[in-house]
Amino acid sequence: MTETKNNFKNINELENKYIKALGKGILKVMSKMGISTYQSYNGAQIFDAVGLNSTFINKYFSGTASLIEGVGFKEVINETRRRHAEGVSALEKKLFRLSIGGEYAYRLDGEKHVWDPDSISNLQLSVRGQDKNKYEQFSDNLNGTKNGNLNPRALFEIKYASTPIDIKKVESASEIVKRFSTGAMSFGSISREAHTTLAAAMNTIGGRSNTGEGGEERFRFKKQKNGHNLRSAIKQVASGRFGVTTEYLVNSTDIQIKIAQGAKPGEGGQLPGHKVDNIIAEVRFSTPGVGLISPPPHHDIYSIEDLAQLIFDLKNVNPKARISVKLVSEVGVGTVAAGVAKAKADHITISGFEGGTGASPLTSIKHAGSPWELGLAETQQTLVLNDLRSRISLQVDGGLRTGRDVVIGALLGADEFGFSTAPLIAMGCIMMRKCHLNTCPVGIATQNPVLRKKFLGKPKHVINYFFYVAEEIREIMSKMGIKKFSELIGRSEKLSFNKSLASWKTQGLNFKNIFYSPVVKNRKQVFNTQTQEHSLNNVLDKKFIKEYKNKFSKNKKLHMNYKIYNTDRSAGAMFSGYLANIYGHEGLKDNSININLEGTAGQSFGAFTSYGITFNLAGEANDYVGKGLCGGQINIFPPEDSKVVPEESIIVGNTVLYGAIAGQCYFRGIGGERFAVRNSGAWAVIEGVGDHGCEYMTGGVVLCLGKTGKNFGAGMSGGIAYIYDKNKSFEKQCNLTLIDLSRVRKNSSNTKKYSFDFLNNNMLGFHEERIYFLLNNHLRFTKSSVAKALLRNWNTEKENFSIVFPKDYRKALENMNKKNYNVKKIGE
Repeated sequence: MTETKNNFKNINELENKYIKALGKGILKVMSKMGISTYQSYNGAQIFDAVGLNSTFINKYFSGTASLIEGVGFKEVINETRRRHAEGVSALEKKLFRLSIGGEYAYRLDGEKHVWDPDSISNLQLSVRGQDKNKYEQFSDNLNGTKNGNLNPRALFEIKYASTPIDIKKVESASEIVKRFSTGAMSFGSISREAHTTLAAAMNTIGGRSNTGEGGEERFRFKKQKNGHNLRSAIKQVASGRFGVTTEYLVNSTDIQIKIAQGAKPGEGGQLPGHKVDNIIAEVRFSTPGVGLISPPPHHDIYSIEDLAQLIFDLKNVNPKARISVKLVSEVGVGTVAAGVAKAKADHITISGFEGGTGASPLTSIKHAGSPWELGLAETQQTLVLNDLRSRISLQVDGGLRTGRDVVIGALLGADEFGFSTAPLIAMGCIMMRKCHLNTCPVGIATQNPVLRKKFLGKPKHVINYFFYVAEEIREIMSKMGIKKFSELIGRSEKLSFNKSLASWKTQGLNFKNIFYSPVVKNRKQVFNTQTQEHSLNNVLDKKFIKEYKNKFSKNKKLHMNYKIYNTDRSAGAMFSGYLANIYGHEGLKDNSININLEGTAGQSFGAFTSYGITFNLAGEANDYVGKGLCGGQINIFPPEDSKVVPEESIIVGNTVLYGAIAGQCYFRGIGGERFAVRNSGAWAVIEGVGDHGCEYMTGGVVLCLGKTGKNFGAGMSGGIAYIYDKNKSFEKQCNLTLIDLSRVRKNSSNTKKYSFDFLNNNMLGFHEERIYFLLNNHLRFTKSSVAKALLRNWNTEKENFSIVFPKDYRKALENMNKKNYNVKKIGE
């Protein structure tokens, strides 16, 4: 009887665990896709089919897109029977277990992987010993059928010319490698040694390395004493993500907006807290030990118009940089790419499902995105048919490894090529698949100082790899009878389906949609031959820069006065970029330049405003005020003759202070939704906000003197918010998953004598003093009647403020050595 009860107990426990796992899985996918309710998930069909034929699709998945046909009902039955037979065989042999699988990590008898011991060792031996034969073994294995048909291009055949040309007539490897870049792997997901080695290698060969969304250490902006250039040419912004300063943007060749990525489309990057050491936290303007989750891109890119605005913002900050947009390979990406081209992007990256990232949890790597061959072909075809291709440089990335991969990418339409895992392998990665655990034994995907000492990679290893790839490309071009690399681009008619390589499972594939090539009058229509027109000549900042040049003296304050209209977008961005080029991130002293404006500001007013600039706007502003604020000050208030009641009226739009780093803002009126999302350090006062206030905030201070919308503090991991909550209704508006609430308690001591016991709820006047300071500033800069009334009745009103304190922030502060940690003082 007891045994039976125990069995039932075990069964119940197993059932509960199974149900919990299912629930977490469903919530994870819903979270990725931005789906809030289960009802919205029903019938959404948020997937593509890769390798299912039309008959099967129409019967069981009606309405689902499937570009390359594939298996049908017979093949599915066959595979199911094989799997069943494998299980029965295991039972008959009394093994009582199925195959270990090897879905993520390589296993001898498990799933086939492209990166297996042979391919890893051959590549590393080739780049370390400069052994071309070893590279050829590596390339032959990956280009052949040794690893099975792991991607569509394994079944492609390149059509060679009847008479090859002399390889000496083919474009040089030193020119071809300039089309290469390394993928977006952030400093934080990989170590400083790995990150800088990639940058040094790419700068040496004229290619480009990518910062990823983790920012870049400032010392790398300048050439090192040993002559090495460690600056990453591609600075990833990923909307308003970590470490994005005005100085960071002006020190870029390309600025990349990450809408999605192949490893985990729909999700932001995720860096576990144990990887966020003091240096990573400093670069990302966050708190050591606190995990970092980037917000999904829908926070500031609701539509193609919003994307066009972000492109315009970034182009203003750094007019010399190309603005790139990274998209995930999926059905319909061509239409999105056409919109991106019309939004004035200079560069588009199509990212495939292969590869991964050192910051990605395992559950986010599989079943995310589709092969780049599909998305690239669709993008090329759509851009060519809409006469947009010539003005865009098109890149592909995600699992590129050999010269053959590059040639196929070019034939399908790519101008440029991104490599991520292969360069890491060249530097010493042994594919332990433990990137997210901070335990990388070769010092690449870790911040552990002991493990980092084991890093043995050199720039020359990466350089050797890329030149081997380029020479392989030249050999293929020679066989094709093509001299210039640009002559390869968009020549998809040079590809065919090699059915002799197909297995019982792949013989039903049909690549006619992939190999389709639109008819054009001129070859220049199928690859990048032009530049975009960004319309920067008439922006308001040109007047700011001209007046600055004519009148500014370092020891005197400069005052400017202008009218502003809602057609004046990104006001302040170009001027801030101009000053950052001269003065760096530190900028000028506070209030060195005061710009007084009257009217209605357009989108992104004060974006990336640098230290020393103060904007005083008598009027109102649209969305994205203070986006990426970098130390400047923004004061917005109604004109003196205005008849509106400020505390009941909207003064700024949605998504204000998105990704702000530092600075102060005082808004006499109400803000829209997503106020201070991803704020990393700005201090702001507002008289009411809409939904999702302080979402994903990692630093800074927000004081709200009015009502808030719902979902306040969702994903908030740092910073502090104070809410005037006289009727005690604020708690109902909060997302309490990551935040704690408390009240400012009555304190009999002199408010000017406060303690920095930051973790004590009372804090001996600390919060009281901080709120008092902000209210005084708000009254001073905006003449707010709300601030005036609160200050007049301060001793009574101070107890009506709620404090929003992130749980992760509290834990991190508790774990720190308090003697070495300085809480940011009032006014800093």
